[in-house]
Amino acid sequence: MASKTSRPANPDLYPDLAAAGSLAAALELAAAEQGLALDPVLSNDSDPLRTAGVTSTAPDRDPCWIFIGAESRWFNINGLCQGVQLLSGSTSDLKELARAAAGWRNGARLREIHKAAPFIKVSELAEAHERGPAEAVTVQWRLLLEDLRQEADRLDLARQTLALAETASAEPKLRQLYPFTSHWSLHFTTCTGFPYSWEVPFVDPLSDGRYRVCGPDRGTIIGEADTAEHAIALVIGGLPADCGPSVAGTANDLRNQQLG
Repeated sequence: MASKTSRPANPDLYPDLAAAGSLAAALELAAAEQGLALDPVLSNDSDPLRTAGVTSTAPDRDPCWIFIGAESRWFNINGLCQGVQLLSGSTSDLKELARAAAGWRNGARLREIHKAAPFIKVSELAEAHERGPAEAVTVQWRLLLEDLRQEADRLDLARQTLALAETASAEPKLRQLYPFTSHWSLHFTTCTGFPYSWEVPFVDPLSDGRYRVCGPDRGTIIGEADTAEHAIALVIGGLPADCGPSVAGTANDLRNQQLG
C-alpha cells in the first residue's frame, strides 16, 4: 500500500501500476510474462507507485532506477556504472522497460540492451566507458575538442578554452587524463567517473584574453599566463608525482583505495 505521502500514479495513465499496487510489482509481473527475472526489485517505500530500482549482477553497476511521468505515460530509466551514466532512456511500454532492466541486471552490454529495448540510448562515449578508461579518455578528448570548435566561432571564452585544449592534447602527460570543462575552465581528472578528482591544476580563461592557473583547489592560484602554451606549462609543472593515466571510478573510489 502506498504511504500517505506518496503521490499515486494516475490510474488512467497507469492502470497496470494501480492493479499491481506498486511500480516494482508491475515491473516484476511484466518481466515474468516474458520469462525474465528481475527480483529483487527495489521499491521506494515513500513513493512505491512512482519509483523502483533493479540491482545488477555486474559488480561495478549501481542499481538502475525507474521513474514515471506525471502528465503523460512514460517510464524513465537510468543506471550508473563507476560514476558514469551508461543506461538512459524513456518508454511508455512497461514490457520494453522490463527487458531493459533485465539486461542491466544480467550485465548485458549496452548494444545488447538496446537490441532488446530500442528506446535505450547508446552514446559513443558510453560505449567507450564500457571498453575501459583508456578508451573513455580518448573519446572524451575528441568530443571535447569537437564541441569547443563548434562554439569557438561565436564565443571568445570558447576560443580561449579551445586553444588550451588543443595545446594540452598535444602533451602526453595531459592526454592520458580525462578532460572536462566547467564554465569554460579546462580541467583534468585522474578518474573517469563523477565526482571527479581535483589533484591536477586547472585553467580559467580571463576576459582580457589571458589565463589563470589554479589548483588543486580553486582558492590556490599557481600563476597567470599570456598564452595557452604558458598556461599548460604551468599545469604540467603542478602535476602530482606519478600522475595518470586516468582510471575507472570516482574520486571517492580513489580516496577509499588510498585509505585502504
